[in-house]
Amino acid sequence: MSMDRAADQKDWHGGPPQGPPGPGGPPGGGAAFLLAQLGAHAAERFAQRIAELDLTPAQAGLLRLLVQNPGRSQRELADALGMPPSRFVPFADGLEQRGLIERRRNAEDRRLYALHLTDQGLALLARLRDTAIAHEQDVTQALTPEERTQLVALLGRIAAQQQLTPGVHPGYRTLRGR
Repeated sequence: MSMDRAADQKDWHGGPPQGPPGPGGPPGGGAAFLLAQLGAHAAERFAQRIAELDLTPAQAGLLRLLVQNPGRSQRELADALGMPPSRFVPFADGLEQRGLIERRRNAEDRRLYALHLTDQGLALLARLRDTAIAHEQDVTQALTPEERTQLVALLGRIAAQQQLTPGVHPGYRTLRGR
């Protein structure tokens, strides 16, 4: 095996890429690949963690939106999540049936419903917050606090440049009601 091939093998199995990329891209993947790999891994682990709370990631996202912006209409929430309204209604129905959210008539436009967290929803959100903190610590345990802060800042810049909506997972666009 050549020296370059030996270096490529080492890089592929965990070391940082060394030298110029080969014909298949950087050994071990470039930034976009690593972001996708880590994103998929982190999303899968988060989904497993919150399944213990009987939540999906999309349901967790809606609870977060509602605590930040109580009283928003179903249409506004569907738009914020990038979800078609026809998918949002059954999605919200499931959380309402569980007693986590409630629909109230909008005081300014009685044709609309405003969504709010219930006390039970707020209690579950507190447990969700603890789970999210543990998940964040687990995913970033290889970093110092300063490196983690720098990583968050860099990823935030990339997300803004890509015109992603802060705090909203782009996967919500394809959700089905649960």
